Amino acid sequence: MAPQATYGLVVKIVLLCIAWYISSSTNNIVGKIILNDFPYPMTVSMVQLVSITIYSLPVLLLWGVPSASRIPLKYWVKMILPLAFGKFFASVSSHVSLWKVPVSYAHTVKATMPFFTVLLSRLLLREKQTTKVYLSLLPIIGGVTLATVTELSFDLLGLMSALAATIGFSLQNIFSKKCLKETGIHHLRLLFVLALIAALFFAPLWFLYDGLKIWKDSGLLNSSHLPRLIGLLLIDGFCNFAQNLVAFTVIALVSPLSYAVANATKRISIITVSLIMLKNPVTGTNICGMLTAIFGVLLYNKAKYDQFREKYALPTITKSEPTPNGSVLLGDSSSVSKLTDNVYLKPNNINGIRNGSIRTVDSCGNIFGTHMDSNGQVLSVTKWV
Repeated sequence: MAPQATYGLVVKIVLLCIAWYISSSTNNIVGKIILNDFPYPMTVSMVQLVSITIYSLPVLLLWGVPSASRIPLKYWVKMILPLAFGKFFASVSSHVSLWKVPVSYAHTVKATMPFFTVLLSRLLLREKQTTKVYLSLLPIIGGVTLATVTELSFDLLGLMSALAATIGFSLQNIFSKKCLKETGIHHLRLLFVLALIAALFFAPLWFLYDGLKIWKDSGLLNSSHLPRLIGLLLIDGFCNFAQNLVAFTVIALVSPLSYAVANATKRISIITVSLIMLKNPVTGTNICGMLTAIFGVLLYNKAKYDQFREKYALPTITKSEPTPNGSVLLGDSSSVSKLTDNVYLKPNNINGIRNGSIRTVDSCGNIFGTHMDSNGQVLSVTKWV
């Protein structure tokens, strides 16, 4: 790659990461401001789901993402509907935690996602992990514990909601991985489908639980702050969609470890900006616990990626034939997931691998394509030889 092209790619990645951090931090801070004056976490969740549905449509059309029409009805009932329920449950739980505890503490608790992912994968799918993966969970647990016992604004409901949200997101990661592998659906299409189903299915529940209360709240409806509240809800919904979109774009441009570092940095930026903007009190020990937990997440991602590389260490060659320039042209993640585990590709040529996977080359010239979600969890790894 020419130096000018390399420089352009670096600038693009840096700008995308800045946009990612800004949208994520804004999403959390605006959400906290909304919930301080508008204690309806289910409504905030509904606004985000509807926003994802609306904003996703032009992106899916522009990028030419395939539809999900080929998925059997039975599979929709067995897998996709439960995933949509899980998305709604995790989103509402997350907003309850954001309502009850500071943003910094809520995000520290969410750092326990790898722990629950490993535990639930073992219980539900009988998946075993390497020793390095298990050891990487220790600083996560230790850091969250330290942050909890030193949290000055501790709230039990906030803690339980944050843990419930984390478990919900962990289950989503596990079964989204299974869904992507079994159906070949594009990850952005899956995001759109889950948001649409969740919004439609839980609209009646929202109306009965939040809608009627808001309708009867004359103080809110007649308040001069109502236009400001609506504006903040619209900003929150857009930022939530934007951070998902930018995250998937960054995934397609960088290596898994670079993404893990960027994702950990994003969490640090959210915590830092929230402490500055919202001014919730913290101690040095509390900050130490937060940083320890985030460092543990980074170690987990490194250990998990190493585990996948070891799993796919033995090279095999399928019937796929190289193009005249020595490469195999791959589509987005929806088409890649339908291919067999290995695709022939010359070690010194990685051209033709498009977005939807991350490509990395080890010291032996082996090429790996890795699918990750927006939280940095590795969904699948494919080796090209």
